[in-house]
Amino acid sequence: MDLEGIAPRIEAEIGIPIVVARANGLDYAFTQGEDTVLAAMAHRCSSLEQNEKNLVLFGSLPETVTKQLELELNKQNITVSGWLPSKRYSDLPSLSENTYVCGVNPFLSRTATTLMRRRKCKLISAPFPIGPDGTRAWIEKICHVFNIIPSGLEEREQAIWQSIEDYVQLVKGIPYMDQRFQSAELELLERTCKELNTPLPRIVEKPDNYNQIQRIRELQPDLAITGMAHANPLEARDTWIYQCT
Repeated sequence: MDLEGIAPRIEAEIGIPIVVARANGLDYAFTQGEDTVLAAMAHRCSSLEQNEKNLVLFGSLPETVTKQLELELNKQNITVSGWLPSKRYSDLPSLSENTYVCGVNPFLSRTATTLMRRRKCKLISAPFPIGPDGTRAWIEKICHVFNIIPSGLEEREQAIWQSIEDYVQLVKGIPYMDQRFQSAELELLERTCKELNTPLPRIVEKPDNYNQIQRIRELQPDLAITGMAHANPLEARDTWIYQCT
């Protein structure tokens, strides 16, 4: 179906903006669905001619979290010009070649590519504001781009770590990885492991059933909790399994 051709005619007829985001049914069950929609919305942002740097953040977050991030940046004398997505379609940010964009979620590589290649924005490659250390590194990188010396971030980070100490063990990993878009995040992980004298964890970018079986075999676990893809080969090797369907 020619959605791109139909959408403008329907939009003109009903007077309501239509954003075409092509994705299969499974995409919307995962994080790639957000990436697809935001990349499509980036094409609908207006163009702006300006010589001064401005900052646009992209990624879906609750309003309370966006306000907190804006407040932290305001403390460093940095103003956020807009968010993608915005609360209303009419509030979509204007973009120019002097617009610096920075992501807040680690799975928005398509959106980042669209903003750089199609809208000529400049991407700030920073660790993501996940946890006190990630948020500090994220703010520091933005400050560096805007030639601002950050202040008070170390004390702020330590205070937050103390306030969430009981919950740290509940934190889980991210479901998706893109080596290019998340390069700053991987550099921060490596640097943190060296500082804490902790072994760098093994990172698996995508499922590979054969290699996964080999890793399980190397670990020789007493119990493997797995799906159907690994149940039969593990059972054949006399591994105790708990199958999740």
